[in-house]
Amino acid sequence: MLGGIEAGGTKFVLAVGPGPRTITARRSIPTGDAATTLAEAAAWFAEQGQVTALGIGSFGPVDLDPASPRWGMITNTPKAGWADCDIAGFFARELGVPVGFDTDVNAAALAEYSAAGAACNSLAYLTIGTGIGGGLVLDGRCVHGIAHPEMGHIYPRRAQEDRDFPGICPHHGDCLEGLASGPAIAARWGASLSHMPADHPAHGLIADYIAQACHMLFATVAVADVVIGGGVANTPGLIERVAKRARELDAGYLPGGTRHRIIRPRLGEDAGITGALMLAERALA
Repeated sequence: MLGGIEAGGTKFVLAVGPGPRTITARRSIPTGDAATTLAEAAAWFAEQGQVTALGIGSFGPVDLDPASPRWGMITNTPKAGWADCDIAGFFARELGVPVGFDTDVNAAALAEYSAAGAACNSLAYLTIGTGIGGGLVLDGRCVHGIAHPEMGHIYPRRAQEDRDFPGICPHHGDCLEGLASGPAIAARWGASLSHMPADHPAHGLIADYIAQACHMLFATVAVADVVIGGGVANTPGLIERVAKRARELDAGYLPGGTRHRIIRPRLGEDAGITGALMLAERALA
């Protein structure tokens, strides 16, 4: 029996099952303070019976260096009370099982890559919601480098008519997350994107900034698919706007041509937790 945790800044999704695509029980709990949330999650797993391995896809930043004494920790997150939280170590001690650990977006990317099948050899997953993050899988492996990708903190080219809003990112101001995340949209226009009229200029601006990130991924790492999830991405018509704008930005140059695709998650809301269970499976192997 595998266990999985999709550890988000708003909620923890917990699941168990005999395999990544077979979930027999799940639960969602609010992300409160670290001690309470972790204890509640551990108690739920104890109620399910013995798991043989646990996978965690966590909000970040996190330490993914297996040689680091801080591996498995949430590091300098802006989320109050969670900085320097040894989340992987806590569950390894509490459950006494091997733990697979990665970012929540890398876990989702891994699951989406698996769901895509043999026709897809490279994939990026972008989540556009409370924050913006991205995971990257090339030839079946999550890309880490010396850390993990932070795709939400690239600087998009600002539109001429959009130079006054400073952005809300506490570190970078008008990075992608500072301009196009759910809180950034609410700060600027006082509503979520999905609640604005179809002709509101916000739709075009947000689509443009996300399309720039997609074009960057196509141009730099030549991924086949960019999968876009998250609450903002559920806005009707947004994915289509992003795909159209990305084609305009490319202007017919990239050699991948129409093989580059911008799509919704194949696994829907299950991408993150499925990826967490895949991390458990890999930890067990």
